[in-house]
Amino acid sequence: MTHLDAFSLGNRPVRRMGYGAMQLAGKGVFGPPKDRAAAITVLREAVASGVNHIDTSDFYGPHITNQIIREALHPYPRDLVIVTKVGASRGPNASWLPALEPEDIQRGVHDNLRNLGLDALEVVNMRMMGDIHAPSEGSIEKQVTALAELQRQGLVRHVGLSNVTSTQIKQAQRLTPIVCVQNHYNVVHREDDALVDDLARQGIAYVPFFPLGGFTPIQSSALSKVAASLGATPMLIALAWLLKRSPNILLIPGTSSLGHLRENLDADKLELKGSVLAELNAIAGGQS
Repeated sequence: MTHLDAFSLGNRPVRRMGYGAMQLAGKGVFGPPKDRAAAITVLREAVASGVNHIDTSDFYGPHITNQIIREALHPYPRDLVIVTKVGASRGPNASWLPALEPEDIQRGVHDNLRNLGLDALEVVNMRMMGDIHAPSEGSIEKQVTALAELQRQGLVRHVGLSNVTSTQIKQAQRLTPIVCVQNHYNVVHREDDALVDDLARQGIAYVPFFPLGGFTPIQSSALSKVAASLGATPMLIALAWLLKRSPNILLIPGTSSLGHLRENLDADKLELKGSVLAELNAIAGGQS
């Protein structure tokens, strides 16, 4: 892998094109998938294609996604880095509930360990609830301290953050090293532009969630125009733009489709240059 193909996640080099496992659970990231065998096939294909960074959480399902990962891939390849997160739980009606007390964080780490079949978790993101998909200011000292204690116990090797502000990142860094930040970011949702660059200067990975728009796919006439000119899908262009945006960006697009997985993995083969890149750079704030 060259420096353009990979970036450090903790002390492990990972390919910049990873895989997000959220969609392996049922509808609404709740309950079992319609086709468990198909989910296993997608995971195995991803790893066989060179993916060595999988993003997950035990509150996907809950528990189900991690159990599928274990069934598909355990014993895990030596170069595979599984990144998980704590900070939420699921209600019986599929609601997303905050789980931000120290005992919640401890329980979340142990749930991930058990269902993934691991003795230690490589990276755990402290997922703050904020405004669900956008961060809000406020102290995160209690949560990061609880996760850092589990790190000292050897159950967590590296700590990351999710859905946080620059101020919260600085607060967390006074408590423990932070190896990655996972926030909402894509070609039309650009509030974190300055943060991406700041983290790059620090050698910290930035991992966009919803790189393709999440539950509401990206809608942009400018993006569609560029895609048509290059004979590619808008989603492939959106991923390629993120890879071009900054070398510290690691992608974790999720899918339960083998076809979409293969398409996503082609994003790093797409060249974006000159006027095409300028057109994409000009898309911001959901503008068309």
